[in-house]
Amino acid sequence: MKRHTAREKAFQLLFQMDLNEFDPNEELHEHHGEEEIDSFLETLVQGVVQQQTTIDENISYHLENWSIRRIASVEKTILRIATYEILYMEDIPTNVSINEAVELASKYGDEKSGKFVNGVLSKIIA
Repeated sequence: MKRHTAREKAFQLLFQMDLNEFDPNEELHEHHGEEEIDSFLETLVQGVVQQQTTIDENISYHLENWSIRRIASVEKTILRIATYEILYMEDIPTNVSINEAVELASKYGDEKSGKFVNGVLSKIIA
């Protein structure tokens, strides 16, 4: 599985988790059945879940005139994934994480989502 596809699947799972509580391990296995779970996908989902408090604190620190509770679930989920990559996955260049996040935001959010996500992530890496 390509990393872009894994990010998109991670987004879908984590977005669902933000709306409804469920066990990420069960959901990963349910989505893939007998298929082997992509290690990058699993790392993203598990990492965001395990580090969510730290990730949310980091995002909150870099928001201007916003609170993390006010951010729509689409943007919040995308920010969590990209922030996890930036903070914990040294093998991924930050510009790749940001570009992927902006693409996801443009695809799943509204017309301003990409700019918002780009702005917050730019502050995180500054």
